Amino acid sequence: MIRAHRIALAPNNRQATYFARAAGTARFAYNWALAEWQCQYAAWKQDNSLPKPSQVALRRHLNAVKREQFPWMLEVTKTAPQMAIIQLGEAFRNFFAGRARYPRFRKKGVHDRFTLTNDQFRVEGSRIRIPNLGWVRMRESLRFTGKIMSATVSRVADRWFVSITVDT
Repeated sequence: MIRAHRIALAPNNRQATYFARAAGTARFAYNWALAEWQCQYAAWKQDNSLPKPSQVALRRHLNAVKREQFPWMLEVTKTAPQMAIIQLGEAFRNFFAGRARYPRFRKKGVHDRFTLTNDQFRVEGSRIRIPNLGWVRMRESLRFTGKIMSATVSRVADRWFVSITVDT
């Protein structure tokens, strides 16, 4: 069974700035991929010989252009933009299956978040290690035991939280 534990973080100013940058990078990658998806889909509708847009192709395209066009993306963990594009792919999969509405662009300050995969962070006691940042204090320790799947760092009312997903 997959369970999630949401824990408040106690970041210092440098860590909170890093979280804001990572959330902004994830939001930018999501919005960029959504705009690219719409352009590629419109081109595919005109000419069916072109490939359909996919999240894998968009991730490869972003990785190819981010060093020249978006060098500021390299300041944060690589999984922030990757997971945002994967989440966009899931949003389109749910849309085409009829389970959700068409994906919308994300806005600054509304549900700011970024996701880390299980190989990108480590939890020890009441602290979490985030790539390119180091150890961040958590207000409590993780209460579930099992395989850690992912972590999502989010901001609510200028407080930062981490939601750790565990397969118990």
